[in-house]
Amino acid sequence: MADTPPRPGALSRGFRLGKLGMSLTGSYLGYQAQNLFLGQSEQRTRRFHRASSRRLRQELGSLKGAAMKLGQILSLQTNSLPEEALRELATLQMQAPGMHPTLARAQFKGALGVYPEAVFRQFEEEPFAAASLGQVHLAVTRKGEQVAVKIQYPAIREAIENDLKLLRSAALPARVSGHFPTAVLDEVERGFLEETDYVKEGKNLDIFGVGLAPLEFVTVPRAHWDLTTARVLTMSLVEGEPVGRFLERKPPAAVRDLIGERLVELFYHQLHRLGRLHADHHPGNYLFRTDGRIGVVDFGCVKKINLEISALIRACAARSWRQGERQVRRTLAIMFGPAIPYARGRKMLPILEGFAGLLFPEDQTAQVDFGKGEVLRVLGEAMKRAVQDRAVNPEFAFISRVELGLYSLLHQLKSRVNVRAVWNRVDVSP
Repeated sequence: MADTPPRPGALSRGFRLGKLGMSLTGSYLGYQAQNLFLGQSEQRTRRFHRASSRRLRQELGSLKGAAMKLGQILSLQTNSLPEEALRELATLQMQAPGMHPTLARAQFKGALGVYPEAVFRQFEEEPFAAASLGQVHLAVTRKGEQVAVKIQYPAIREAIENDLKLLRSAALPARVSGHFPTAVLDEVERGFLEETDYVKEGKNLDIFGVGLAPLEFVTVPRAHWDLTTARVLTMSLVEGEPVGRFLERKPPAAVRDLIGERLVELFYHQLHRLGRLHADHHPGNYLFRTDGRIGVVDFGCVKKINLEISALIRACAARSWRQGERQVRRTLAIMFGPAIPYARGRKMLPILEGFAGLLFPEDQTAQVDFGKGEVLRVLGEAMKRAVQDRAVNPEFAFISRVELGLYSLLHQLKSRVNVRAVWNRVDVSP
């Protein structure tokens, strides 16, 4: 059945996205013309990247929805985007333009039937964080507990659906050729739409609060169900600072290494023990403390893992594909599924070998220095090759995107981690 025609709001968003693309293209052509007549200049290059990135960040931030979420994903591409672009896009994590206080109060009343002052002792009208789907306000309950109140933007689900229609249209040639599989777009859309259901997010908080309890260094918010609906989520306030502000304190290398080790353990614990993954791995969702504790927030996008991911990690740690053709086929089957021809999947083995060599060195006491960015480069190359070769298992691609976010965070922290030792600890834990 044909897609329904987009509503005027969708047409307006599509026009703004198209205008942004044309504007950036025009700026790029002008920049190249300057280079042609004036010669290449590092200062001019940085000035161009800074101006273009600022315009991109401002427009994506004001559009919110899927457009902004895609900008957040781009901000994790440490190995492939200019530093100026990464710096601007990173502000999308926590500093998007917020709703006017009057509109935020109206959204709250529409969800709970009363204004915030009727249920809170104190409610801050200005948000302390504003992201792609909603904004977060500080409040104090009648019992005196500090809480965070997330209020969803109006009509955000419709905006996401329309943005994804535009993206599907723009990506049609790549989808037809198989270089941008429909299944990958379906997975992206599923994740985005799940985040608009705050009741589902509250249930995820309950699940992860129990599932991550063995990791005493992790704090997960607790949902206040009496003040939560599909469009408003009230939860306990988690202490800590985003990575940028945390690093401004110049924490010692020992603390950064400890946090890096704990982030890796948190990632593997989710995959191996919970079978679920906090799948929105951008820096704004991780709050750090100088004692090494980690707060994790924003559980709107959670992926249930059906892949034999533990077996794949063991295969990487042991380089099991070196043990013969049977193990090669088993490893590739886990990564890509039965739909990917064996010959095509086998092209990924050299990339996988290089990646495993960096993450799990032969010297079992060696630390991986994520500050060097080598792991990011190799992982980015692996993902690029997978897409080019049309060897994409959507679930594996989804986990790899989250993994890239983890390594990007470790890179910012300049953490050194013995990844093999962390995995061995998680693999044998009860």
